[in-house]
Amino acid sequence: MLKVDELQARTYSERMEDVMRELPIRSQEWTNYNASDPGMTILENLTAFSALQGAEIVSLSYRAKMALLKMAGFLPGRGKCSKVLLSADHLKKPVTLKNGDRFHIGDLCFETNREMTVGTSKLIGVFSKEDDEFRDVSFCLDREISVPARVFGDNPKAGNSLYFIMDRDPSGAKELIFYAKVIGSNKRNRTEDRTEHIFADIVWECFTPEGFKEINVRDFTSAFINSGEIKMTLPSGKLAVCEEAPVKGYCIRATLKRADYDLIPKVTNIFGFLFEVWQKDTKAFSQTFGKNDKVTVTSPIGDDVYYLVFGKEQKGSSYRRYELVTSPGINGRYCLYNKNKDGSMTFSFSEEDFGYAPMKSKECVRVIIYNEDIMRRYNVGKVYGFDDQEMEIPCSNIVHETFFLIARRKDKDGYIYDFVRPEKKDNGALYYHLLEGEGRIIIEDPGDFIDADLFMGSVATTSGSRGNIGAGSQLVLDREDVEGSFYNPGEGTGGCFRETLEQVRKRFQADMKTPYRAVTAKDFESIVKTTPGLCIRKAKAVMDQEKDLVKIAVLPDADEEFPKLSSIYMEKINDRLEERRLITSQFSILKPCYAAIGVKCTVYVKRHFSDYRKQIEDRIRSKVDYIHSEKNFGDRLMFEDVFHAIEDLDCVEYVYDLSLHSENSKLAQMKEYDIYPRHDCLCYPGEINLEIVSSDKT
Repeated sequence: MLKVDELQARTYSERMEDVMRELPIRSQEWTNYNASDPGMTILENLTAFSALQGAEIVSLSYRAKMALLKMAGFLPGRGKCSKVLLSADHLKKPVTLKNGDRFHIGDLCFETNREMTVGTSKLIGVFSKEDDEFRDVSFCLDREISVPARVFGDNPKAGNSLYFIMDRDPSGAKELIFYAKVIGSNKRNRTEDRTEHIFADIVWECFTPEGFKEINVRDFTSAFINSGEIKMTLPSGKLAVCEEAPVKGYCIRATLKRADYDLIPKVTNIFGFLFEVWQKDTKAFSQTFGKNDKVTVTSPIGDDVYYLVFGKEQKGSSYRRYELVTSPGINGRYCLYNKNKDGSMTFSFSEEDFGYAPMKSKECVRVIIYNEDIMRRYNVGKVYGFDDQEMEIPCSNIVHETFFLIARRKDKDGYIYDFVRPEKKDNGALYYHLLEGEGRIIIEDPGDFIDADLFMGSVATTSGSRGNIGAGSQLVLDREDVEGSFYNPGEGTGGCFRETLEQVRKRFQADMKTPYRAVTAKDFESIVKTTPGLCIRKAKAVMDQEKDLVKIAVLPDADEEFPKLSSIYMEKINDRLEERRLITSQFSILKPCYAAIGVKCTVYVKRHFSDYRKQIEDRIRSKVDYIHSEKNFGDRLMFEDVFHAIEDLDCVEYVYDLSLHSENSKLAQMKEYDIYPRHDCLCYPGEINLEIVSSDKT
């Protein structure tokens, strides 16, 4: 195997010393060691070449290293803005938010990504319906308390419903967002698709003048199994007041179509009519317009900004820059600008006045707005055309989706401008990688842009995982016409920086150690425990040599005292193992069996303890209970472990007598003093016969 570190570390002089030591051994006829000898010259050249190889063998370019990782299926995860859902319940009247409105908490900035009106409706009641009887669970709307409510009853079944009552008609909104906080299991594995429903299906409806009508919903709670948002799209037309529930109002209803829950849904809080903001700080903003002689732009990044205006004069061509003037009477590429009372800026184009104007087509005009910081440093550099040219960008932790560069080239009629996004391939295009976390670009292919000057176009930065703020924070809108702060009921999600090359490499190494194929017993157990969407406490794989079969016993996490393995669990686990088993291997999934272990014990206790019986019984139960402890299927229950566990209690003087016995000899057998459960069996405490004797010692 090639030892890269040694090749890189050894110098030319050290290599020549090795050559001179080896030469008399390799060739006894070699007698001339003078530098003038042609043979020595050849050896020196070969040694120098070897030294260069050693220095360069690990000096692979970023592109080459990423290409190697890409061949293995690994690409760097891009940085993402954190998303936060905000409540507008405190608003006394509806407020229209513009695209790019900014919210702050500390030094973090959050922005809207579209225009919307918030504060139009509120939830005034939530009711659970089971067997035609309503139960009021409106306490879930109180954000100050967190009392769990079984919103589909103690025994969820098809037909049970949940009614959301609203004070006003929300049909004018494009999308409604609710958020549910759920007490879920920390053992539940994540699913790749957060909207996948494994254990239940829900039909969502709204009440219209024609009755209940089904609506489109994206439910990220997986039917109230996990905390998350519920996004609804209402049908066209107005809603009607529903009088079916105990409280009259506009209504949205969720009805169980299928209910096979492993854990009964327990909802602590429900929040309605939320809106999304994204953690980013826009520093240069771009907006396009079409088919107009006059465009109006409102700056989303403040008032102290700079404008650049570009126009496309021919179809399919690059853009030209238009200088800003306040009056006509000059020939050239100019446009009039005027600042309006509301702070917006209007730009007017006239071919009659200036001799040039953008054509009337789609995206024929582009306006870029810079803040002070970016305007002073917006020149990135020149494209020289050599391989993997790197350039520094005047900011880091960039939002990849917002970024592009302006490439300026010269032609016979002046300068032309192109707006180039990262990693966009086309004939003659400038192809570059954006390392947004580090604030660098790497030009892979200059295309037709050699000697082009590059400038910042659009850029926004993010704080990565810092944007995943905790629930219950208060965010302030940067507008004087809106009072009060906005509350976020759920944590911020998704915020992260772009993966570095080293992080991708470590992820690749970790993946190589993660079992995909089921070969060993640990592989089977790991694959079963990580089945997406399931809650699995324990798994134990054993080999049946006679049948040449791998048997896997599985304990799910459930509300039952003795959890059963449902058909859904069996099917999901079977599908996962079928995908990952070796062709020659067979397996069988076993449901858990439970064996009660009886304990008879005589213990001498110290006199100054009062709760010794409870302490001793709790200690015995903890050692015998395999369902809630770290003990696995088939683990031997050792007499001495139980004995010493009791003896170690402070209240115990000594254990006089102790015996264990299995209450089901088919599932767990007694051998000498220990108990050996079957490979698919878990022990649990049976009858405990405890005799307490007070010790004479104080």
